This record gives sequence, structure tokens and C-alpha cells, in this order.
Amino acid sequence: MLTVLVFGLLAALSAVLNLWQWWVARRFPLHQRINGASFVPAVTALKPLKGCDVETAGCLRSWLEQNYPGQVQILFGVADANDAVCEVVRELIATHPGAQASLVICGESLGANAKVSTLIQLQRCARHEVIIVSDADVRVPADFLANAVAPLRDPGVGLVSCFYRAANPTTLAMRWEALAINVDFWSQVLQSRSLKPIDFALGAVMTTRRAELEAIGGFIVLADYLADDYQLGNLIAKAGKTIALSSVVVDCWSAPMNWKQVWAHQVRWARTIRVCQPLPYFFSILSNATLWPLLWLLISPGAISAGCAALALLVRLATATDNAIRLSRSFAGASHIWFIWVKDVLQAVVWANAFVGRIIEWRGRRYEVRADGKLIPFPTRG
Repeated sequence: MLTVLVFGLLAALSAVLNLWQWWVARRFPLHQRINGASFVPAVTALKPLKGCDVETAGCLRSWLEQNYPGQVQILFGVADANDAVCEVVRELIATHPGAQASLVICGESLGANAKVSTLIQLQRCARHEVIIVSDADVRVPADFLANAVAPLRDPGVGLVSCFYRAANPTTLAMRWEALAINVDFWSQVLQSRSLKPIDFALGAVMTTRRAELEAIGGFIVLADYLADDYQLGNLIAKAGKTIALSSVVVDCWSAPMNWKQVWAHQVRWARTIRVCQPLPYFFSILSNATLWPLLWLLISPGAISAGCAALALLVRLATATDNAIRLSRSFAGASHIWFIWVKDVLQAVVWANAFVGRIIEWRGRRYEVRADGKLIPFPTRG
């Protein structure tokens, strides 16, 4: 009887947390744009690259075609001069002669995090005060820069992040990950913000100032961390600056991934969050609004529990649908939304997996993630 009561309470709690998450997301002015662009500081965008796929050119092109009246320097960085992405960048630069864009070969290895190693070398070539860091697979709208820099008008803001959308889930495995991003991730960030100011950054695009980077010691202090975005935002917040959220949403266009690849990505993500925020991540399982109603129904298969569990699952489906449509601004964003229940069950397995190991796979290599979040590379096999 006690077990049934406990699982019933957990099911109710998960439903309440789910509704709270949906409500705070509903109140955020997603996709809202600024009126005019009176604040247009000169910007340097740093784009660390490795490899390419059919979406790479389109993603990089969006940065070269910004409708921004200020100066924009774009630095594409790659560690290997023979990387196929170099030719893509050269062609884009050639077809956009008016852009202040350069390809920079960043051949030094300056830490376990290869992306940060590239950023350290790119910053040496940066000419402007405002620095934007963006992943290679990010495609931005033409008015992105004007909106991304706007919060920096306030000197108290040290870094601006924005939400992102998984734009092309081409396999069922990628749809699982897309639901995790397009339904839950952005709304969970806002739920966290409703409790306390944000003290981390979202890595798809981060906008800051050179002064903030210098104040924390530069990118070099992030060179051995896996979660460089989290650490960057956290250090800037600890320095007394505010982490702002832009209402603009960017798209992430990924190459097709199978179940093994998506699983490795999800586990890496989970172990990263667990290391960065161990206590919040441990309790995050309480908000799984599919797992607890199903477990309650499993141990107490009566009419009351069946009715309540069905209601909870339908509420989960409705809030997930609304979140997905709001982020994508299209009903197409809610395609395969029924998979949200499967996604939640899989996410519970990923959550448990985050606590049973520290090994991750990233960029074709294996690493151990230490308790402080630093990476220890595994020796490569000869």
C-alpha cells in the first residue's frame, strides 16, 4: 500500500513539474525581435570547424549573409589544413568577396578540448571587442547578429545565449534527440531560471565581450574541460555578470546519425550535465512525466490509477506538442510527437547511465571525464 502511495505521489509530482516547465516556457517571448538596430558594435565571430557534410555550406553561408550594419569579422578555424571543410570555406569566401572572412589553420594542440584549442588560436586574430562563438552546424536567420548583441547594451550583461532547434531529424534515433532538444531542453532551462539566475551558457551560439574573456583568463582556462560552454558561462557569472537569454532561436543542421551515434551523444551530454550540476541532475528524474505514471500503473493496475496515468500521459503529450510548435513556429515541429513517451523512457535509461561511468566518446576519441569536469584522453591505439 505504501509503495502504491509513493509511486502515486511521484506520478503527481512529475505532472506538476511538467506543467510548471510548460508554463514558464509559455511566458518567455520566444522569437521576439528588436525594433531597429541602434546598437551595432563591431563583431568577431569565431567558427571552429572539423569535417563537413551536406549541410555545412548552408550553415556557414548564413553567417556571411547577415543583415547587420556594423563591422563583422568571421574567422573559420580548422586544425588540419587537409580537412575537407577547408575547400567549403574557401568557396564561400570567394563567393562573398565583401565579407571580412578568413580561414585560419589552427595546428597547435593546446588542451584536451580540440574545439577550445581552436578558439584560443582564433582569438589571436580577432579584431573586435564583441566575440561570438558558434558551432559549425548552426544556421542563423539574417537578423541574428542585431538581436544577439542587443542585450550587451547593458554593461551588467556578460554573455548572451540563445535557444536552438534540432532542424533536420532524418532518422528515428535523431527524432528522439530532437524531442529532447525541441521539447524539453529549452523549457528546462527556463524552469531553472525561474528558481535562480542562469549561471551557465548554451553552447550553440555564445556572445560576449573580449573584456569578459580576459577577466576569466581567456579561452585557455577552458582547454581541458568537456563542457566549455557551461564553464564559460559559469566563470562569467561568478565574475559578477549576468547571463542573458536572447529570444532568437537558431537551427542546428546535423548529418544523419544512427542509434549508436545518438546514444553516444546522449550519454556524453548526460555525463557532462551530471558532472557540472550533480544534485540538480540527480533530482531531474522526478520531472519525467511519462516514467512515473507508467510505473504507478504497473504496480497498481486499477481503474483509478489507469485513469490518472492516462490523464498524466495526455497532459505530457499536450505540453510537449505546444513546446515543439512554439520553438519551430510550425505544426511540422510536432510531427512524431507521440514518440515523446518513448523518448521519456529512453531518457530515464540515459539518466541512470550517467551515474555508472565517466567514459565518453567525442570527435572520434574516447575520454574519461573527471569529477571536476576535465577531460583525460585515452591513449590512441597504434
